[in-house]
Amino acid sequence: MLILNLTASRRVKVKAPLLEELNHLIIEGIRDKKGKNIIQLDLRNLGDAPTDFFIICEGDSNTHVKAISDSIYKKVKDELQTAPTHTEGSTNAKWILMDYFNTVVHVFYPETREFYDIENLWSDAEITEFGEV
Repeated sequence: MLILNLTASRRVKVKAPLLEELNHLIIEGIRDKKGKNIIQLDLRNLGDAPTDFFIICEGDSNTHVKAISDSIYKKVKDELQTAPTHTEGSTNAKWILMDYFNTVVHVFYPETREFYDIENLWSDAEITEFGEV
């Protein structure tokens, strides 16, 4: 099964098992650093979605948020030999966004997550919650 993601500038085909593995590794990277309130939003059935998946979590401090994003980066790089196409927010670590094109990861400081409320903005998405380890 192939998943197509279309944007104005490029068209990318990603095999579903690879996308599932990517998302699994991202979740593992979050859990390795004890990230909290982990959810996955499946946006594939929404026509105006900018990506296939959002994975959202939070850390207790700026240092924790940065450690979570570093863990995700390392795990995905080591296992799949890929890096995000774009990363933002590492400097102040209140909200770090990691763009893997088909999956966008949001690592939040709790107050920042509450303020932007991405889960509510995309409430039509299929939501999967992941328990903490």
